[in-house]
Amino acid sequence: MIRRLYITILTLLISFTTLAQPESGKASFYSKSFSGRKTASGERLHHDSLTCAHRTYPFGTMLLVTNPANGKQVIVKVTDRGPYVRGRVIDLSVRAAQELGIIAQGIAPVIVEKYEESVIPYKPAEFFSQPELDMSTNDGSAAKPIWVELNEQMKKKHQEEKKKR
Repeated sequence: MIRRLYITILTLLISFTTLAQPESGKASFYSKSFSGRKTASGERLHHDSLTCAHRTYPFGTMLLVTNPANGKQVIVKVTDRGPYVRGRVIDLSVRAAQELGIIAQGIAPVIVEKYEESVIPYKPAEFFSQPELDMSTNDGSAAKPIWVELNEQMKKKHQEEKKKR
């Protein structure tokens, strides 16, 4: 009983650590004739989509695929299972294969790794202020641009709505 538990835990640890590692092997791509067919995830395949088939990654996982021969990269979404040919690690859509430059070869070596989406930092609106522009002419009159007037109208409207609440 305890031995079986250790084997299960060891298997899980090995399988999860292999998912995090970059994987290298050969990539192929779907034929255009497969367009419109349902994939294992239930989505329809389209040759212009940036999708792929992978044996182990969950559906919806974003993968970064790199062609080491030319350095081109593409981010694809896992929507299908496969490939079931020995030595191949991923099946790409036609568009993804075009982005990597492997259409002429048919099968090409690639590096596959999980794409970690990054959060783009931003500055909150309350800390951001737009500079005031001096729109005065030589005769001293200041003309307001239309975007300034519209911005002021929107602010007034927003303040009136707040007062009504």
